[in-house]
Amino acid sequence: MPENPVNKTNSSREAGSLGGWNSRDTGWMLNLFGTAIGAGVLYLPISAGVGGIWPLVILSVMTGPMVWLAHRNLVRFCLSSQEPEANITVTVREHFGEEAGRFLTWAYCLSVYPILLLYGIGLTNVVISYFENQLHWPLPSRLWLSLLLVSGLVVIMHTGEKWMLRAVKFMVYPLVLTLLLVSAYLIPQWNTSVFSQAFSFRDMLVTLFFTTPLLIFSFNHSPACSAFATAYRMTMGSREACSRKTEDILKKNTLLLMAVILFFVFSCVLSLTPSELIQAKADNLPVLSILALRTGNSVFSFIAPVIAFLAIVSSFFGVYLGALEGLQGMVTQQWLRRCPQRPLNYVKVRRMVVLFIVLTCWGAGYADWSVIGMIEAIVVPVLALILYVMPVYAYYNVKRLAKFQNKVLDVFIVIVGIVAIFGFLLNKMV
Repeated sequence: MPENPVNKTNSSREAGSLGGWNSRDTGWMLNLFGTAIGAGVLYLPISAGVGGIWPLVILSVMTGPMVWLAHRNLVRFCLSSQEPEANITVTVREHFGEEAGRFLTWAYCLSVYPILLLYGIGLTNVVISYFENQLHWPLPSRLWLSLLLVSGLVVIMHTGEKWMLRAVKFMVYPLVLTLLLVSAYLIPQWNTSVFSQAFSFRDMLVTLFFTTPLLIFSFNHSPACSAFATAYRMTMGSREACSRKTEDILKKNTLLLMAVILFFVFSCVLSLTPSELIQAKADNLPVLSILALRTGNSVFSFIAPVIAFLAIVSSFFGVYLGALEGLQGMVTQQWLRRCPQRPLNYVKVRRMVVLFIVLTCWGAGYADWSVIGMIEAIVVPVLALILYVMPVYAYYNVKRLAKFQNKVLDVFIVIVGIVAIFGFLLNKMV
């Protein structure tokens, strides 16, 4: 079985028992939180608020159940394998067979790995921009800066679960605090102009349709779900206890996401006028840049890249786990298919995959590829399929998962996934 960095843990088996809440649980909750929050959080208030307050209110009410149910379903699926060390690619092959397993493993790689390339680009750009515009320092070599950033993050991921979770806390705590402080700071600037926008039921439905994908993927932490499930399955004897523990962590993570992100979104939207939101959307500017230009408060310009850096780094940790699993699974499946009689050295495979990730992320960061639109067109629909559709399909086709069937909730989640896919694709075409 391919080794996962989170399996190299110093925690004892007792530390993973159901018991009460512990620091490991907090670390994984923050890891899931950090995976969900990317630098796109700075654009979310503009995209979500430009349609008016009422679509935003409706989406805010719906987002909690969407996020909670979808990720709970995926973790349940990941925990359903007969093998305690199985990740999502092994579980897919076990439940759906070799052919379907190969297809879904490729799809999983396409939904996760390209995001790492974006982070390699975004992280390098944020740091260089900060040096140039905020610190006014001489610009470092892009070649070596990109290598330092990417390799540094990967090294942290392979120091073991304990140190990885410490690094996550080190990044996520200031990210949460900064978002909350900015949200609270804006309260005196709230106004009611957004409530005076002309209301149209048809326009509201259109806004809901096109904004649903954005909100869903702004809360997405599925790349970390497989490693999260495996980490607890390895240290807990009972699958039922593991399921209860992971569901509890997912629930608290969803509540934290809702509280922090929605407070930030509403605070920013209520601080701007409808015309400012429309102009910001047209200019494709992050919300803090708009606030800085409007108020002349340079603090917003200083904080924006800090939030972007913390968000990208914390999200990198969770996405890296998913990309590593997916690529290892893809290599393993191809080897077993083409060379079934020859043993596979999983340690060498893992090292090769890690090296591949480092080199490609370094290359993307150095080259500053302009492929964001193309990558989104691949990632978003496939991610919606894996997160919202595949686990529900498994409920009705895998005997071991049949006990989780709930027709009302299952139909709701599948509809959300379909809306997310078609809403995203149509938005790209319009």
